Amino acid sequence: MQIETLEIGTRQADWDAYVDNHSDGNFFHLSGWQSVIKNSYKHKDHFIYATDEENQIIGVLPLFEQKSRLFGHALVSTPFCVYGGAIANNNEIKHQLEAAAIKLAEDLQVDYLELRYKSPQDNDKFITKNAHSYFTYPLAESDEKILAGIKKKQRAVIRHALKENLNVNFDAQVKDVHDIYSESVRNLGTPVFPARYFYQLKKVFGKRCEFMTVSKENDILSAVLSFYYKGEVAPYYGGGVQEARHYKSNDLMYYALMCHAHNERNCQSFDFGRSKNESGAYKYKKHWGMEPQPLYYQYYLVKAAELPNLSPNNPKYKIFINLWQKLPVRVSQFLGPFLSKYLG
Repeated sequence: MQIETLEIGTRQADWDAYVDNHSDGNFFHLSGWQSVIKNSYKHKDHFIYATDEENQIIGVLPLFEQKSRLFGHALVSTPFCVYGGAIANNNEIKHQLEAAAIKLAEDLQVDYLELRYKSPQDNDKFITKNAHSYFTYPLAESDEKILAGIKKKQRAVIRHALKENLNVNFDAQVKDVHDIYSESVRNLGTPVFPARYFYQLKKVFGKRCEFMTVSKENDILSAVLSFYYKGEVAPYYGGGVQEARHYKSNDLMYYALMCHAHNERNCQSFDFGRSKNESGAYKYKKHWGMEPQPLYYQYYLVKAAELPNLSPNNPKYKIFINLWQKLPVRVSQFLGPFLSKYLG
């Protein structure tokens, strides 16, 4: 077995074919992230893979190096993605990929190595952190049955929104979605990702990346960027303006996306992504009737003395968050990318 490094323009098709056919391969393992993150943020990529005697790929592990004076120096699989880590033909190969990542982390003298897994791991070299959970929802065979499967109170909210004569667009402009997303995360006190990142996602992933808006007459209230892969839709970056609460347009947006994904994209599952345990977003997703599934993020400490804590709930970020919420949206769009590139 050999451990090799993936260079852009070499074996991307082989890498993606392996991810496509592996039961644990997900959208965030795809080689496209190599160019998306590199072109959006200039982070150094370290995509490693294992090959057998016939030079066939038998395991992959995407990694990026993030280096910041403020937020530290890390090697992550994969930043800006909720899932990551190694996938391989068997645990022995997987552990060898992880061992190669540990060696790389030590050679680079990062603070820590972080691998983002959806399921429990058996590698005792790592420390496990269960700070987040993810949510999924099976899509029934009709709009009515999709709605019927949602909890009663949330279902009533959606029915209210359906009466508001809101307009849904599944072929929205990237700028429109980014503008609504920017205002939404500004209101939360979070630095926004740059518009070029959204454009890169669309350029690289094409039809697997969809931009959606919900409007009242000519005013956009809510918007979301979603990913499609292996029969699943994942709304990933989204939000709404203040008026969205009155019209319940965020709730309509997610329900309409479920129906659209099933009817037009042949999806069987809705991935509502990760949320910090017991956070507002966590509780909102539970209101839909989805049960949280724990995420198993693995850490190997190199120079760091303790696990990282970049959560907004960290008290040392409280003043910063309060100040950020007061910024004009355009100012936050200008300043946000300088910080958000280290917060993925």
